[in-house]
Amino acid sequence: GHPTMAATPLDSAWEWLITNFSEFQLATVVTFVLHESVFFLSGFPSLLFERFGLFAKYKIQKKSNTSDYQNRCVMRLILYHVCVNLPVMIFSYPAFKFMGLRSSLPLPHWTVIVSQVLFYFILEDFIFYWGHRALHTKWLYKHVHSVHHEYATPFGLTSEYAHPAEILFLGFATVVGPALTGPHLFTLWLWMVLRVLETVEAHSGYHFPWSPSNFLPLYGGSDFHDYHHRVLYTKSGNYASTFVYMDW
Repeated sequence: GHPTMAATPLDSAWEWLITNFSEFQLATVVTFVLHESVFFLSGFPSLLFERFGLFAKYKIQKKSNTSDYQNRCVMRLILYHVCVNLPVMIFSYPAFKFMGLRSSLPLPHWTVIVSQVLFYFILEDFIFYWGHRALHTKWLYKHVHSVHHEYATPFGLTSEYAHPAEILFLGFATVVGPALTGPHLFTLWLWMVLRVLETVEAHSGYHFPWSPSNFLPLYGGSDFHDYHHRVLYTKSGNYASTFVYMDW
């Protein structure tokens, strides 16, 4: 056999996961639970900041959403996640399997993980830009994308508040990269977590001194995307999801 690597805590944790759950369970239900956890935990702070007027000097817009309006967003999100996202995850498992998804040890080398996730960000941003621009044409805006723009003053959780058709389209943009590279489930999870944190930050409505756009060149972030929500839909620009160069 081959010499065994010293098992890291991550390897041990992964071994526990693949021993206790089937790959199907990991790729669907566990992925769903991971998504919900990261999304709601990262999105609640900006909701609470807005509700209680915390960090007001860092809030981009002086307007605030009422608590009823915030609650309506949360209730609809739970409905859409359970009725749209979860079924899509379950039914797309065979497609992922076909594309080369694997979950076994060893975990991929960190250079593979980093390069794949970077590729996913660049590709998703490119597809998102053109799709999002299309969503701002008259008919698609009126019938589909206007749902997302009900919140002219965004807060973190509004990032995934959208028409089911838009959820499906943006889900497509998110999975094209993984579909092309046939990733390890760990890489897919890392990509999902980073993409969720990124969109929640972009919709947070706050620009802090420690916001990522202050340190990452070409990164849009909350100030970039908040402008998109503030301005009349035919004039807004700032269509890209993550980076600023597509809009240049």
